[in-house]
Amino acid sequence: MHADGWLADTTTSYDTVAVSYADHVRDALAGEPYLRASLGLFADQVRAAGGGPVADVGCGPGHVTAHLHKLGIDAFGVDLSPGMIDVARRDHPDLRFEVSSMTDLDLADGSVAGLLAFWSLVHVPDDAVPTIFGHFRRVLRSGGPLLLGFHLGDGSRLKTQGYGGHPMNVYVHRRQPGRVTAWLDDAGFTVESQLLFDLDQNVPGAVLFARRRSSL
Repeated sequence: MHADGWLADTTTSYDTVAVSYADHVRDALAGEPYLRASLGLFADQVRAAGGGPVADVGCGPGHVTAHLHKLGIDAFGVDLSPGMIDVARRDHPDLRFEVSSMTDLDLADGSVAGLLAFWSLVHVPDDAVPTIFGHFRRVLRSGGPLLLGFHLGDGSRLKTQGYGGHPMNVYVHRRQPGRVTAWLDDAGFTVESQLLFDLDQNVPGAVLFARRRSSL
């Protein structure tokens, strides 16, 4: 996999599965009480920090963006996959969705009050994570909350088939909270809390609540 090959592979893969993936996750939050609670706490943190626009980075078909909107948050979504953005706009026509890569996030400095990356880092190789976290810090206001969700564990695997049986070509990375916390600290964030869940399942999850420091 060459330097940016994962970006092209991720784009093509999610363009291919966009409609099937949207059908798969449309009602997923209804059965995830811990994730709903995490999103509710994140919404409270955004309001406590003064409110404002919130970026759902790697928003996919927009179901989490829409959930935040229902919680009273001015959320918008960005995603690498034009196919996913098309589906998000179709399913949530009143919300804002744009094509953008988290490796070169097309948002102004300090323009968002909060930022969410819910399982959208799972295909990002380790060497690209620091750059991405640097962009997260750049676009967040000082003191703004950051919410990350990711697969808990170690190692990576190649995913060749996805939702609806369509072909994919992406690596899926599992990570430990300590490693992600270290990356965040280097990027200028303070991790305030973590939640681990589904620990008895094949793919457990982790959620980190962090906040942008005023200085590195």
